[in-house]
Amino acid sequence: MSNLLIMPILIPLFTGIILIFFANSIKVQRYISGFSALLAIAVSAVLATQVYNDGIQTMNVSNWEAPFGITLVSDMLSALLVLTTSVIAAACLFYSFRSIGEDREKFYYYSIFNFLIVGVNGAFTTGDIFNLFVFFEVMLMASYVLLVLGGTKIQLRESIKYILVNVISSALFVISVAFLYSVVGTLNMAHISVRIAEAGNHGILTVIAVLFLIVFGLKGAIFPLYFWLPGSYYAPPAPVMALFGALLTKVGVYSIIRTYTLFFPHDIFTHDLLQVLSILTIVAGVIGAIAFNDIKKIIIYNIIIAVGVILFGVSIMTKESMTGSVFYLIHDMVIKAALFLIIGIIAKLAGTADLRKMGGLINKYPGLGWTFFIAALALAGIPPLSGFVGKLLIVRSGFESASFWGSGIVLMSSLFVLFSVMKIFMGAFWGSERAFKDEEKVPVKGLLAAPAILTAIAVLYGLGTEAIYPVISLAAETLTNPDIYINAVLKE
Repeated sequence: MSNLLIMPILIPLFTGIILIFFANSIKVQRYISGFSALLAIAVSAVLATQVYNDGIQTMNVSNWEAPFGITLVSDMLSALLVLTTSVIAAACLFYSFRSIGEDREKFYYYSIFNFLIVGVNGAFTTGDIFNLFVFFEVMLMASYVLLVLGGTKIQLRESIKYILVNVISSALFVISVAFLYSVVGTLNMAHISVRIAEAGNHGILTVIAVLFLIVFGLKGAIFPLYFWLPGSYYAPPAPVMALFGALLTKVGVYSIIRTYTLFFPHDIFTHDLLQVLSILTIVAGVIGAIAFNDIKKIIIYNIIIAVGVILFGVSIMTKESMTGSVFYLIHDMVIKAALFLIIGIIAKLAGTADLRKMGGLINKYPGLGWTFFIAALALAGIPPLSGFVGKLLIVRSGFESASFWGSGIVLMSSLFVLFSVMKIFMGAFWGSERAFKDEEKVPVKGLLAAPAILTAIAVLYGLGTEAIYPVISLAAETLTNPDIYINAVLKE
């Protein structure tokens, strides 16, 4: 048993509470937030190392043993996602120091920022399906505030849609958990898996599986439930957009992965449905990414493409496809955060997100241009960068399991992704140089540090595949063999 796994939840929680008392001192808020973010990375790295060396870590909150009490569980997938979240949160935080503005900072921006991380890390760590709902709500309440903070017209308009969708999603989540509890009589995830296996193949379990897919699909933005995402993610400033794009949809994806591998691994209908929806998600994302000339919209639709690619790998349900999905999930979190932060700088320089009103930035800002170029290649999965290995494993698994159409669409999507991000590179950085109003006020070098570090991590992630593969493989093994997770939690 380890108490270390609760620290990535407690550190941002106490940080958020402490920062409330320093509302009038932005400098103190920045120092405390920065120290907390670096501490969270260190603790998350130690936790991931501990899980790799000693196996799955569990912690029973209070003295109630599983399955009767609330259990926190950190397997390799959970530990990797918590570590990735901590790194991305730190990058977005340091970027915020130079970009978010005092108007937002004095209205508890850093407190709410930390509460969002509490929800994300809690969702990745909980071993209890009802507490997954609780951490979802913590994450969503913080995201409501971050979305509307600043009070611009577009933020207020999009927040109404975002809150409405998530209120409906939360109601469905509670209903789904209630249905599940009425069938299995437990809320502990490992125990649910055991009870479902004992219950056999009941039709009600397929209905519950579809309900969970709707709930998590709304949060993860799968087809046709992604309609709310492009507008909502477009509204907030760059660091908030990066947090949302890199983390929030991935909590939905993680929840699908966890429930479908632990609760419903043998339900053929729901996995076939997931495969069809994942392919349609890729197609919908591609259409959006190549249709727009708005740099924010292009990257936002690339979120949807990535969700489809990851879930296509999950739907195949082999060890190799799961390894590919975990590889690609972590890659996408890092590279999406980097790209959103970079396009935030581009939009700030140009005073617009419209590609048709940009050009020639490479002459004045070569560092910005070439960082974007490398990040764009990584996103498209150009070898040997980070997106390549995960996509290769997913495609190969698809062909081996005779999912030819799906694998073909995943391959084709890489070309369209490359086209969409190269359109940004050519439109914003090449062409005739333009003079932009107030561009000299933008601290490009200070802002570029965070996305440059994330891009470097993505490059190293791709180049170091051989060293990282055993860690990712261990995460996939727990997903394809649920007994490992069950035995660790229930101590069987």
